[in-house]
Amino acid sequence: MSKVLSAVAWPYANGPRHIGHVAGFGVPSDVFSRYMRMAGHDVLMVSGSDEHGTPILIAADEAGMTPQELADKNHRLIVEDLVGLGLSYDLYTRTTTGNHHAVVQEMFRGVHANGYFVEETTFGAISPSTGRTLPDRYIEGTCPICKTPGARGDQCDACGNQLDPHDLIDPVSRINGETPQFIETQHFFLDLPALAEALGEWLDERDASGTWRPNVIKFSMNILKEIRPRAMTRDIDWGIAVPLDGWRDNPTKKLYVWFDAVIGYLSASIEWARRSGNPEAWREWWNDPQALSYYFMGKDNITFHSQIWPAEMLAYNGKGAKGGEAHELGELNLPTEVVSSEFLTMEGRKFSSSKKVVIYVADLLSRYQADAFRYFVAAAGPENQDSDFSWAEFVQRTNSELVAGWGNLVSRTATLIAKNFGQVPAPAGLTAEDEAVLATTLAAFDTVGDLISRNRMRNAINEAMRAVADVNKYVTDAEPWKIKEDPERLGTVLWVMAQAVQDLNTLLSPFLPFTANQIDTILGGAGDLQPLPRIEEVTDLDLEGRAYPVITGDYAGVRAWGRHDVVVGTPIEKPTPVFTKLDPTLVDEELARLGI
Repeated sequence: MSKVLSAVAWPYANGPRHIGHVAGFGVPSDVFSRYMRMAGHDVLMVSGSDEHGTPILIAADEAGMTPQELADKNHRLIVEDLVGLGLSYDLYTRTTTGNHHAVVQEMFRGVHANGYFVEETTFGAISPSTGRTLPDRYIEGTCPICKTPGARGDQCDACGNQLDPHDLIDPVSRINGETPQFIETQHFFLDLPALAEALGEWLDERDASGTWRPNVIKFSMNILKEIRPRAMTRDIDWGIAVPLDGWRDNPTKKLYVWFDAVIGYLSASIEWARRSGNPEAWREWWNDPQALSYYFMGKDNITFHSQIWPAEMLAYNGKGAKGGEAHELGELNLPTEVVSSEFLTMEGRKFSSSKKVVIYVADLLSRYQADAFRYFVAAAGPENQDSDFSWAEFVQRTNSELVAGWGNLVSRTATLIAKNFGQVPAPAGLTAEDEAVLATTLAAFDTVGDLISRNRMRNAINEAMRAVADVNKYVTDAEPWKIKEDPERLGTVLWVMAQAVQDLNTLLSPFLPFTANQIDTILGGAGDLQPLPRIEEVTDLDLEGRAYPVITGDYAGVRAWGRHDVVVGTPIEKPTPVFTKLDPTLVDEELARLGI
């Protein structure tokens, strides 16, 4: 089996996360990681809070806090949100650690030594009212290439081209609407043109594999057409120092947050290894060419994962037109797949914290089951096209599919066994119908597993729920509640139902880990089918006296993917409902909360 890196987008620590964020990176990556562990692969799932950059400074000023205080506060909130969703990180850390700074600076030195950083004079955008540098993404205008309004200072989403803020037509600051002032400044640029051929060859290989989502590979290949050097330093006093003489001690020059953030996948892996007691363990996922790596994010971050991060690794490896050699970190593996989701809207509107068009993860989890939301994302989320979260659909799917479909099957199976036998009965001879329904649930392991492994989450959960419907039909046709005079036949039907529910619970467990554990208990298990993450308070490995929370967990004992026979004689008690039925009136209540 393979070493599998599950590299999950780093939430930005300027505030708590809303459901649009986690629909893109959180639930899809966790379903994938849980399945791959069950399939026998050695998974390393890493991420953390992205804490540098100008937006943190802006938010900190507004809150009357230092940037570090704001990052500390929001990092903890985000950690609590992600654990509440059951996201099974091996390590979720942050970018303000000593370990991360050291790894980022090593990457910079290696890329620089290989000649892929060039120093140039460029134009930096300054806010006339504050004198502070404006980040590229905080400047908008009309794209100079395709003439589409609303292009950002780093990229036009309409045509996919990389931009510079001063190239925009009629640029304005998203912060306060003022026209930015452009001044000359010195920066290091990543020489992307010198890496374009190597990037193109890598993308051609990925395209030929046929594994990437069509929208992702097409977008990724399009952005190579207008490739040019990209600035990787910024005029800012919050971030990681440039590790070169003449730059290192300059308080107003830092590495670009996007140079820093994508390296977090590597630095988090190294921190995990250091905390595991085997400091070199990370190399099995990063230096072994047989290892696989999957990167999960929303579509607005494709550029950084299919161009910038691969370019940084190629440059560090010495694989571009200028040659070079790998350094202390060894030759790094490029992504096997960039798994990008589209956007989730809410009641037909774009999420906006400032306009209060938002549902925060913590608020949702305070009122509803995490698995109900996870199910919605898997079944109706923005996998390969934009999708909309509506409270009416959330209630409908919860009640008709989880409560009335899956939950009802679990309930009546356990209730009938508890009432008639008190334990899992032994089967007698199986009929063709018995064998057919068991063949259905068994075959679903191959179908659902294959779809999850290829990140086709919506199809995967649809196949699992189709199997649920088939088992429900079997129960309806068999009518075990009417079998009065033939205890052997009744026992056989209930045994078949128990085995089918056991199969289905395993199939659905990557999607619904919390309720999978509850159902496992109902079936007489230990309730540990899907190990859950936990928060640990740790001290920084390199900065004395500094502490912070991380997400971690023990996932080695996860149940293997496939059929596990129910044990005849296992005591079964009458269950309580697994899923909470939602009152349709809550739709109006939730819309009122949103002011809709």
